[in-house]
Amino acid sequence: MIRAVVFDVGECLVDETREYGTWADWLGVPRHTFAAMFGAVIAQGRDYREVFEEFRPGFDLTEQREARAAAGQPEWFGEADLYPDVRPALAKLRADGVWLGIAGNQTVRSGGLLRELFTPDVDLIGTSDDWGASKPDIAFFERVAEVVPFANDEILYVGDRVDNDLRPGAAAGMHTALVHRGPWATIQWNSEEARTLPTFRVESLEELPGLVSAFNASGR
Repeated sequence: MIRAVVFDVGECLVDETREYGTWADWLGVPRHTFAAMFGAVIAQGRDYREVFEEFRPGFDLTEQREARAAAGQPEWFGEADLYPDVRPALAKLRADGVWLGIAGNQTVRSGGLLRELFTPDVDLIGTSDDWGASKPDIAFFERVAEVVPFANDEILYVGDRVDNDLRPGAAAGMHTALVHRGPWATIQWNSEEARTLPTFRVESLEELPGLVSAFNASGR
């Protein structure tokens, strides 16, 4: 049975369109140009941080986050940046008695923003900065397993990336779900791994409660 559902953050719960737009502005690059380069880097299987390097060689993301904060432009997301299916999906899963968590590659600051948005709606909020382990490192998913009070094969990890979410989540013995949105899922959606690896493929998070209930009823 699936007793716990743990969600990734960016492009799973949070629409990052506005935030990446502000990075384009910070770099002094037209937003459509930044978005085009972002897609190209992802399609080539490269680390998304290389996008910044294309426009500013030697770019240090951590350093520039601090510079933005000092300039009064810190990373930020709020209720308006959540995808519209997030609240209904969480509410239905919670009503069905499912244990809920949020865990992703996020900064300490982002963790604080998540806690403002989702406490007490979920049972866990964890970030890579909190844990000292980042996806796709299996250590991240081992940390998830440590804090979720159920066996690995009773956990469903939901994300938008085959490489960062599905592949290591499955390697950790968890069920996985791929949500079809954001640049990664759009590019990876028709790959063989995206079609065959996840337990579920969804267009909306609102599909998850019914899928989890049917899965559990099937006795698998």
